[in-house]
Amino acid sequence: MKTRITLTIALGLILAAVAALAQTPNTGFEVATVKPSPPLDRAKMAAEIQAGRMPRFGPHVSLSQAEYNFMLLRDLIALAYDVKAYQITGPPFLATERFDIVAKMPDGASKDDAPKFLQALLAERFKLAVHRDTQERPVLALVVGKDGPKLKESPAPPAPIDENAPLKPGEMKMDSPEGPVRITRYPDNSMTINRGAKGIVKTRLDPETRAMIMESSNVTMPGLAEQLTGMFQMGGGGGKQVVDQTGLKGSYEVTMEFAMADLMAMARSQGMGPMGPGGGGGGSGTNASPASEASDPGGMGSTVYASVKKLGLKLEPRKAKVEQLVIDHVEKTPTEN
Repeated sequence: MKTRITLTIALGLILAAVAALAQTPNTGFEVATVKPSPPLDRAKMAAEIQAGRMPRFGPHVSLSQAEYNFMLLRDLIALAYDVKAYQITGPPFLATERFDIVAKMPDGASKDDAPKFLQALLAERFKLAVHRDTQERPVLALVVGKDGPKLKESPAPPAPIDENAPLKPGEMKMDSPEGPVRITRYPDNSMTINRGAKGIVKTRLDPETRAMIMESSNVTMPGLAEQLTGMFQMGGGGGKQVVDQTGLKGSYEVTMEFAMADLMAMARSQGMGPMGPGGGGGGSGTNASPASEASDPGGMGSTVYASVKKLGLKLEPRKAKVEQLVIDHVEKTPTEN
């Protein structure tokens, strides 16, 4: 009898341990490789695009694998912590160093688990330590111009993207914090960026004006402010954040025009020029500064201001409290695979 009781207790302890193990949440990728991204081979990339094979830039997450291709360290951190790149305060090299990551998802994990897995990977391989803060900073307020807005309301939003639909010729897919995105490039160098219910962005080149025309549907004013912030971060405007203060609540059709010369300068500033990604100094110290505050290399700021003015809106310098992810420590070079 005593033996039977002992075995019963032992069996109970084993079952409890197994149950506890089964309930332990996944905390990271099973295995991952992290490598600096090689310089872009522009000729090879152009040939691939002409053949209808789109490059795999950005995040691509499935139930079995997560890939992050040619991504700035700043953007990896933004993806992991669900913030925008302009909200990150840290050393300058965050905006210059690019990496390729291939990681195996644990069994039973979902795509929604990838950000917390990426957090763990960045902490392990880059010794990343962060904290959140709210700081008052100079911003650009997006407001209505004196003659009122010149905006057309969007019709009903498009249908969500079917992630299981096969890719069409010239199409690539990418994951974003707001859901899946499908990008299609056409022989005339025009492009469609399908964000599902978030709207569709179409770009085309105007050879007469040597400008790129960007037509966006279903754009909210906070969404436009975010889009303008991205343009300023990449190519001018002092890296300031744009904050919506228009009071407009609808979704709109928005057309903007950008000079090709300014776009090329912006591309060079992002390491997309003939020499490929740049180096960038800095160390792993904690002297915090906005990771992407940059000078205007090619007049991109003035181009954005002009586009905003045509919408019946304007940008005004102001101060506002904005949320920041402050980098306490990060290594420029990851530990070995």
